[in-house]
Amino acid sequence: METVQSVKQRFELIGNDPTFNRAIEKSLQVAPTDISVLVTGESGVGKESIPRIIHSQSFRKHAKYIAVNCGAIPEGTIDSELFGHEKGAFTGATQTRSGYFEVADGGTIFLDEVGELPLPTQVRLLRVLENGEFLKVGSSQTQKTDVRIVAATNVNMFTAIEKGKFREDLYYRLSTVEIELPPLRQRKGDIHLLFRKFASDFASKYKMPTLKLEEPAVAVLTNYRWSGNIRQLRNIAEQISVLEKDRNITAATLKHYLPDAGTNLPAVVGNNKKTSDTEFANEREILYKVLFDMKNDLNDLKKLTNELMNSGSSGDVQEKQQGLINRIYGDDKDDGSSYAYEDVIDQAYEVSQEDQEEKPSEAIPKNTNPDSVSDRYDFAQEVEEEESLSLVDKEIELIKKSLERHEGKRKAAADDLGISERTLYRKIKQYDL
Repeated sequence: METVQSVKQRFELIGNDPTFNRAIEKSLQVAPTDISVLVTGESGVGKESIPRIIHSQSFRKHAKYIAVNCGAIPEGTIDSELFGHEKGAFTGATQTRSGYFEVADGGTIFLDEVGELPLPTQVRLLRVLENGEFLKVGSSQTQKTDVRIVAATNVNMFTAIEKGKFREDLYYRLSTVEIELPPLRQRKGDIHLLFRKFASDFASKYKMPTLKLEEPAVAVLTNYRWSGNIRQLRNIAEQISVLEKDRNITAATLKHYLPDAGTNLPAVVGNNKKTSDTEFANEREILYKVLFDMKNDLNDLKKLTNELMNSGSSGDVQEKQQGLINRIYGDDKDDGSSYAYEDVIDQAYEVSQEDQEEKPSEAIPKNTNPDSVSDRYDFAQEVEEEESLSLVDKEIELIKKSLERHEGKRKAAADDLGISERTLYRKIKQYDL
């Protein structure tokens, strides 16, 4: 059996990171056996090298080695690709075709992106792993195959199992031995080595001098979060080799080729879904319902205020008024952000009384004989007709007065009104003040 160092030289693997060396060591240990292997790691870490190492060190090394990208094969044809089909099995099947498991009999099959397999195909694959049997599409005759399966994936298999996208029994059959390759950002000591290797390869390929990084550029390269791992690093090295005339690369030049090199924010994994039209529709529906409820609550408040002005501070009216206010604003009182509608109503009533006192000419003279007055309630009716009983009007008037008093300072006006600044801002926007 070869050593780790000799295998790295043979397959041109660069790096001295302990976790990377351990992955290669495990590959050499399981190679002489026939057990299935699952290679895990982020996209671009070089998972495809592990199956080649395993096949080259196994007794199957003289047989076929077939690599299959499961995510690149359409769902409708993947069964035919893997297991073959009989003539006439489906439209376009003009002749019998052998699948990969039949062709690779005695060898090794590498199933890349195995997490993308559809569930029906997973059932077929499980049968191959358990007893080496499979059926061609459109055939009822069972066939035997002797293949070693090495699979790879960059998805979280336990999450896929929880969501019902991957069979749990198949996962445990594939992952008899699991080999995890670390991401490039965890192999900081290998990043510059890999860059130099890629720069040398591209210099030879394009017949130009090799790139050389200055010390600050090496620090930028090492500390950058390589979300695309080795594949991204190779791409950057090729870009710089082709585009830069100056072969001494500074930190500023390197940052020009690194996305978000200034912030170096962590890569976002998952949750890239755009909000659907249905979600927007649901939000609009909820917003409309809230607005209609606010309108109904405001009408109820206006009605109660009118009853209060007409009948005085009767106990039943006050009880209904307080119950309605508590129902609408009870949830907001704890955080101090509720609008003091009780104060608004009291102030509105006091304003009405002040206006009454400021109009002595319209009041009934003290010496006037009550019998000579045609209607002793004429004065009350005139006040009621002249004064607006709309709670909205009173609210607008109080907000304007408070803003004028505090010279447009919303925070001071909000404190004066007994409401939060956020609520005052909403009211100003609502009434277009």
